[in-house]
Amino acid sequence: MEKILNFPIGTIAVLGHGNGDAQQDCVEEPYNHSNPMMTAKHMFTAMVSAISLSLSVQAAEVGKPAPAFAAKDAKGAEVSLEKLKGKVVVLEWVNHGCPFVVKHYASKNMQKLQETYTGKGVVWITINSGSKASGSYTDNETFLKISADKGSKASHLIADESGTIGKAYMAKTTPHMYVIDAAGVLVYNGAIDSKKSTDEADIPTAENYVAKALDEVLAGKPVSQAKTEPYGCSVKY
Repeated sequence: MEKILNFPIGTIAVLGHGNGDAQQDCVEEPYNHSNPMMTAKHMFTAMVSAISLSLSVQAAEVGKPAPAFAAKDAKGAEVSLEKLKGKVVVLEWVNHGCPFVVKHYASKNMQKLQETYTGKGVVWITINSGSKASGSYTDNETFLKISADKGSKASHLIADESGTIGKAYMAKTTPHMYVIDAAGVLVYNGAIDSKKSTDEADIPTAENYVAKALDEVLAGKPVSQAKTEPYGCSVKY
């Protein structure tokens, strides 16, 4: 049974941590530069993160239960992986200042995926695990605005300032994609597609691993390529 902790909007509770793949770093142009000074609020958030991670008992391993988490999204709605059982879930790590993310949003590739599969009942959760100190953090209001401007069709947006969810899944890059089946099992971990570039022209000829995994899961089939190497800018915890 997952224990839901009620904290202010933007704070996270997670049970589980895992391992991930190597990332490619890149030059970014973050949307928001905030004062990294550690305030009492930030210290409290850090304490919550540390306590949550100290309770970790499982890793983000394909074929095993996905690390459970509960958080408030950018609109203040409670998002609990435990309560989403029965639904297929996608986790997408994002940083809109990253050229690899720009590739998939400027081309509308990511939004088309979001719209296609949320239309089939998939819950799509977009997460930004950037810290304030890194410059890639976005507060809830900014996250909502940027996502609206980009035409995002995600079900939920979560500003994971503490990095708790990201570290639980060992999200390495933006984008880094995960698919969780209706039983709560992690069935895909890796890249969005097979072309590790920032060039939009590569998208039509790339194999879309996420679409392939989702089609197989929704058809009741095992995911034929359950793990790939993610590519993109490193997540700035």
